[in-house]
Amino acid sequence: MSAEVRDNGWLRAMPWVFVLIWSTGFIVARFGMPHAPPMSFLAVRYALSILCFLPWIWVAGVKWPVNRTQWLHLSVTGVLMHAGYLGGVWAAVKAGMGSGLSALIVGIQPVLTAIWLSAMGGAEGHVSRRQWAGLLLGFAGLVLVVSRKFEHGGAGDHADWLNLSLAVLALFSITVGTLYQKRYVKACDVRSANTVQLLAALVVTLPLALLEVESMRWNGELVGAMAWSVLGLTLGGSSLLYLLIQRGAAAKVTSLMYLVPPCTALIAWLLFDEPVTVFTVAGIALTALGVSLVIRPPKTV
Repeated sequence: MSAEVRDNGWLRAMPWVFVLIWSTGFIVARFGMPHAPPMSFLAVRYALSILCFLPWIWVAGVKWPVNRTQWLHLSVTGVLMHAGYLGGVWAAVKAGMGSGLSALIVGIQPVLTAIWLSAMGGAEGHVSRRQWAGLLLGFAGLVLVVSRKFEHGGAGDHADWLNLSLAVLALFSITVGTLYQKRYVKACDVRSANTVQLLAALVVTLPLALLEVESMRWNGELVGAMAWSVLGLTLGGSSLLYLLIQRGAAAKVTSLMYLVPPCTALIAWLLFDEPVTVFTVAGIALTALGVSLVIRPPKTV
């Protein structure tokens, strides 16, 4: 097998590997949050991730961003896509929201992205009627599931205005961060770019962590959650997201988020016995149909 064939195969597999890794982020939050406050956990996660990236950058001879403008743009995306997004998700889970529901709320990102791109126009701005139908179906699936969680959510898996607001904060942060990165961040090595983003996220998150009164209670679950957060999610998932945004159209890349909730719901059901009702299945089916409409290539004559 030639190197070109292997590279093409890896590029095709990247989105699906990303979906699988990204889905575990909501599961890890459920494992870690009973034993730690959200901002303290994330501050430690960012610090450990930076310590992993720095020797990798040094050994590989990776170049850093070339000017202060690039550092600034990467810092903005770091605050949005790490501090804002992860802070919102983890705080929502700490406040009682289930893994599946938090994933589903953040999964509305493609709708916001498509609306913005359509409004701005340009090469990526055109969203076809079929794609709009898919985006709206995904939104309908989200509404269906969330409405039932308000009525029937149980302990550790319910929606209220506090955790819903935190999840919406995460949603807007990842959406704006993705669009900002696509618009302003020039292509550079993912390792140095991710490190700059993490440094900015740590600067914002650490003061919030120092205000938390709950202490971190280290045990097997917390250590496992931290290890996977650093190695799997930050070094793996965040790096893949950076590469996907740099290589693909923003609307299609973010539509992959619609595939995260079904994966998360299945894992959460297996691990935490989070209920999967008829309405949950119907909502997930709508999102799956929606993403298929968004990412399906147009017919050629």
